[in-house]
Amino acid sequence: GFANMAQAITAPGDVILCPNPTYPIHAFGFLMAGGVIRSMNVEPDESFFGPLERAVRHSIPKPLALIINYPSNPTAHVASLDFYKDVIAFAKKHEIIVLSDLAYSEIYFDENNPPPSVLEVPGAIDVAVEFTSMSKTFSMPGWRMGFAVGNERLIAALTRVKSYLDYGAFTPIQVAATHALNGDGSDIAEVRNVYRRRRDVMVDTFGKAGFEVPPPAATMFAWAKIPEKFRHLGSLEFSKLLVEKADIAVAPGIGFGEMGDDYVRLALVENEHRIRQAARNLKRFLSTVDETMHNVVSLNAHR
Repeated sequence: GFANMAQAITAPGDVILCPNPTYPIHAFGFLMAGGVIRSMNVEPDESFFGPLERAVRHSIPKPLALIINYPSNPTAHVASLDFYKDVIAFAKKHEIIVLSDLAYSEIYFDENNPPPSVLEVPGAIDVAVEFTSMSKTFSMPGWRMGFAVGNERLIAALTRVKSYLDYGAFTPIQVAATHALNGDGSDIAEVRNVYRRRRDVMVDTFGKAGFEVPPPAATMFAWAKIPEKFRHLGSLEFSKLLVEKADIAVAPGIGFGEMGDDYVRLALVENEHRIRQAARNLKRFLSTVDETMHNVVSLNAHR
C-alpha cells in the first residue's frame, strides 16, 4: 500500500519526511518513485517538532508528505492522541500530506490505553491517509491483505494505481479476511496475550543473561541497545556475531536506517521455551566473550 501510494503522489524530486529508523518500505517506496527522503526523529514527543519545523523551512521544494508509524516498527514507540493533534495541526498549517502506518494497532500490552488512530483527530481526514494490515493483527503474513482509509482524493489516486498493477487478492483470502474483521475480537485478545507472555519471558531471561531489553509497549518487536562492549562493532557485525556464537538471529538496526545502528530488533515470534533456550545460549556466549572475541574485527576497520 505504501509503495503504491508513493507511485500515486510522488514526482521526481519531491521531498518526503520520514522517521529514522523505520520500516524500510516507508522510505524506499518513495525513493523508487523518484522522491527525496529527509530523515526525522522517531520519538513521538516534543523532540519531534523542532526538526520538523526546520525540515519545512530548509527543504526545497517544500515537503510533500510526512510519514508516521505508531506503534512503531522497529522501535515500538506508541503515540498519544495529543501528539497526533499536533501533527495534524502542523500538516494543515504547511499543507503537507500525512501518511500513517497503523499496522500494529491491535498488538499492545496496556489494555487500558490502546494506541489511537490519527483519524481520531477531528479534521485529520482532510490531510491524512492511514494504512493497516491483516498480517499482524490476525497472523496472516504473506496473504497481502489490508486496507487504507482517509482523504478521498488520495484514496482515489491510490485506487487508480492499484487498478493498473494488480487484480485484487485471491477470493478465499478476501472471505477469510472478512470473517476475521467481523469477529468478536477474542482472537485478537489471544494474539495479544501470546505476545505479552513472550515479551515478559524475553525481557526477564535476556536481562538475567546480561542483555538489557526494554519491554515494548506494543508491537511484536523489542528494540534493544547493543551492549556497550559490542557497540563499536555496529549492529550488522553484532548480529552476525550472535548468529555465529549464540545461534540467535536478530535484525540489525542499520537495516532500518543509519540512526538505528546502535540497536538490534528482536522479534517475539518464537514460543516461550525457545526464547528461554536463546537466553541460555546468550548467557553462555556473554560469559565466554573475552576468550572468543580475539578474532572479531569491526567492519569499520576495513573502510
